[in-house]
Amino acid sequence: MDMAAPFGATWGTLIERCEDLPEDATLITPLSTTRFRVTNVQQQRIIVEDTDTGDSQPLQREQFEALVEHTRDSAGEGYDLERLPPKAEPYAAVLALHPRYVLDQEEGRIIELEEADESAVLDETPHLSTTTEDEQSDERAEPDVSVYADALLLIDALEREDPTDLDTIDTPELVNLYTLLSDVQRNANDLRKDVTDVLLDRVQHDRPAHGQYGSVQRTTRHQRSLKDDETVLEAFEDTGIDREQVLGVDREKVDEALDVVPLSESAVYDISESEYVRKADVDEERKETRLQGLKDRLAVSDDPEAEVLRQEIDRLEQEIEELTEFSPGSAFATESDES
Repeated sequence: MDMAAPFGATWGTLIERCEDLPEDATLITPLSTTRFRVTNVQQQRIIVEDTDTGDSQPLQREQFEALVEHTRDSAGEGYDLERLPPKAEPYAAVLALHPRYVLDQEEGRIIELEEADESAVLDETPHLSTTTEDEQSDERAEPDVSVYADALLLIDALEREDPTDLDTIDTPELVNLYTLLSDVQRNANDLRKDVTDVLLDRVQHDRPAHGQYGSVQRTTRHQRSLKDDETVLEAFEDTGIDREQVLGVDREKVDEALDVVPLSESAVYDISESEYVRKADVDEERKETRLQGLKDRLAVSDDPEAEVLRQEIDRLEQEIEELTEFSPGSAFATESDES
């Protein structure tokens, strides 16, 4: 028997979640990663506004109901977001505020949970940002981390030399570049590890986390190391593999032997797992938009330091690659729905 909640109750909860959003909260569409805000909540619709263009769009209750029905009809596999009409992505992002619906960014689907996740809170929603760009820019300060100072020195060195033509750089300057690159890499890795440790407490396997410039997802890495020689040799003793074939416990020979006998890896390898997060994608469009915003504000600034920042932004803009285009789906309705 279908115990799914009636849409009236779903709609009521969704409206409450939208009303509970912080005033400057920003939502991110799942495919095109467009940012928008909820500006008004009404009885039959939710009004949203694109943060880049300022364009408003009403999201109608009946369209939410259609998306809920399609998601429910997907037999637990979720509704394929590629099937959304071009302007319907905000519906999926808003619906995912409901504790019974989640966005699976990796699979490109919105899924209905069997039971509502009442423990979920808004500021843990992966496609929701509660920190504004103005707040981020107003909090500029020199951080007390080693990589910051090394990066400034490296930027200065790169501006003085031409890294695209290394053969023309004198040996002392090359040594300086090498030293600074090494220091930045080491200190950046140290800081990245610290960031990873914190992210591991926040990122779930089925919910990638999104930021302004990209996203990360949780991944499991399997690690293995050979057990002591005697344990390995004893494990192969009754398998028909001669001791000489793996004598010295050469890893390649052990792997070749495992391919031809019914012996598990755990018999000869100590296997452990470690959790880590990896970069899933880079939002080049957001980076370029952010740089353009900074450039626009600097253009009207009389601050003596503004010219220095303008030059830095011009340099960074040259390093940004071509934007990645996304192709949204077509429509909610399918042929079977219309027949």
